[in-house]
Amino acid sequence: MKVLRGITWEHPRGHDSVAAAAARYAEVVPDVTVTWSIRSLQAFADAPLEQLCAEYDLLVIDHPHVPQAAEAGLLAPLDGVGFDAELAVLAARSVGASHASYAHLGHQWGLATDAAAQVAAYRPDLLTEPPRTWEGVLELALEGRVLWPAKPIDAFSSLITLAANAGAPPNARSGAFLDTDDGLSALDLMHQLSSYIPGRNLADNPIQVAEQLVEGDRWCYAPLLFGYTNYARSGFRQHRLAYTDIPSRGEGVHGSLLGGAGIAVSAQAADLDAARAHALWLASSEVQRGVYFDAGGQPGHADAWEDPRLNAETLDFFRGTRASLEGAYVRPRMAGYLEFQDRASPLVTAALRGEIADAVMLHRFEELADDLLVHP
Repeated sequence: MKVLRGITWEHPRGHDSVAAAAARYAEVVPDVTVTWSIRSLQAFADAPLEQLCAEYDLLVIDHPHVPQAAEAGLLAPLDGVGFDAELAVLAARSVGASHASYAHLGHQWGLATDAAAQVAAYRPDLLTEPPRTWEGVLELALEGRVLWPAKPIDAFSSLITLAANAGAPPNARSGAFLDTDDGLSALDLMHQLSSYIPGRNLADNPIQVAEQLVEGDRWCYAPLLFGYTNYARSGFRQHRLAYTDIPSRGEGVHGSLLGGAGIAVSAQAADLDAARAHALWLASSEVQRGVYFDAGGQPGHADAWEDPRLNAETLDFFRGTRASLEGAYVRPRMAGYLEFQDRASPLVTAALRGEIADAVMLHRFEELADDLLVHP
């Protein structure tokens, strides 16, 4: 009996999906047992990948980790070892750049088992039609009905989305991240929005805002947050959320920051072939639109996004946000990016709180970019 150990994040979307799939896998491949451990979102983000790759065979990771992990030899490549036909199918059925975001230096290091980007959410029982432009967002916010997750990483993500949606995608040239005029314009909109939302939102993540939206009847809309199909499903909470494309700032719904999660194989896995085989099975169409979704997962396979049953069960989550995924912005693909994001994110929330000037924040961004975001 082969035993594979996996690590994922603590949420039904992150854990229940892979655990249910593992139970099904035991029926398909009886001589392989897959067990999953969980960490909180923060603990998962803080744990060094070196440690996780030494302890686990399978890892659910965020795609920005791939360049650093690949260059450090922490992950096992999935291509060139007998699975290239399956990889070609997954590449062809990717939702936007989800599959490609796990590639680096000519190899595939992970599979997009979970696809996400910043989208908008609303309560269909309280709001018939969500705003489609930022003018409409601010009008609704002025009425005191809008929430927005703006803790550092989410405020940073929104800044990127707003800049890219206005036709100014960050990191367009080496050693620079965001031109001053583009950054100031996006920050001005963020300041307007933050003046209308509860102060606690500056410490909230998308899950916390989703929880607030499904309570009571005061709040009805959030313009930028990572979507969770769980909140669109009947019975998950007292009220359901509908998800839709981001409001336009000039480029339609183009430029939403790509998120999601993928399954990767540790280079130190006890059985590389068995670990790779399970990863490919988990990412397959049948599993993604079946047991994986049914257990609370948010699939990355396009077949699942187009499945009528899955859309019917989620208030058209997949159809309603597909354009945002297809036109999503992919974060810089170099090993120094994660350090840049970690150091830059708190500056955005600090600027929203008025603790530093916007121009100072943008100057610090450029100092960090000059050190960490040098194009090859």
